[in-house]
Amino acid sequence: MAAPAALQRSVVSPAGRHTASLIFLHGSGDTGQGARTWIKQILNQDMAFQHIKVIYPTAPARPYTPMKGAFSTVWFDRYKISNDCPEHIESIDSMCQRLTDLINDEIKNGIAKNRILIGGFSMGGGMAMHLAYRFHQDLAGVFALSSFLNKDSSVYQALKRNQSVLPELFQCHGTADELVLYSWGEETNKMLKSLGVSASLHTFPNLNHELSRTEIEKLKTWIVKKLPVEVAKTNE
Repeated sequence: MAAPAALQRSVVSPAGRHTASLIFLHGSGDTGQGARTWIKQILNQDMAFQHIKVIYPTAPARPYTPMKGAFSTVWFDRYKISNDCPEHIESIDSMCQRLTDLINDEIKNGIAKNRILIGGFSMGGGMAMHLAYRFHQDLAGVFALSSFLNKDSSVYQALKRNQSVLPELFQCHGTADELVLYSWGEETNKMLKSLGVSASLHTFPNLNHELSRTEIEKLKTWIVKKLPVEVAKTNE
């Protein structure tokens, strides 16, 4: 069988020398270009850096059970939008493989794995947590905006058996979120902390299931802290 085609992506190139990469995973039904445009509208400019390449991949369309099986650009399937049901692990794991290919593309371009960050909005943040905490524990960090993991998530099962140092988690959630409840995000944060993840949770009062400028600015500050500019090595 032929390998699946590489994921479509929208890329914001660094202004200067490329020494780190950031992968931003969109929410369900969106696209990489859509997520990039949304952030651009909020900031009045692209989320761009001197040294970090920003990659917005697009999930391939697949049947999505919460939409009665209609095709949607989702990273994985869900039995329902709830934190109290089993995960659709088969679709999660096959997408982890596709996204591993994306990480490997960056490594082939000379970017060290500890100079790659992954995260996303809503389902994209959930996907990023599966990818990093189950398969790529040597990434620079993970961010999850308005995201959650199911109560018996395979992420928790994997971390119960884990001995290694884990990527830091930067989490944001609006208290007025009616789709992914704030309590689901809070519970995810507490569980990951209890399993050894260094995790922060930034709360945004009155924010629904959306992004805000303050949130993205905080995220950008954290990104640069995790992926600082590398001083070019001079030949002694």
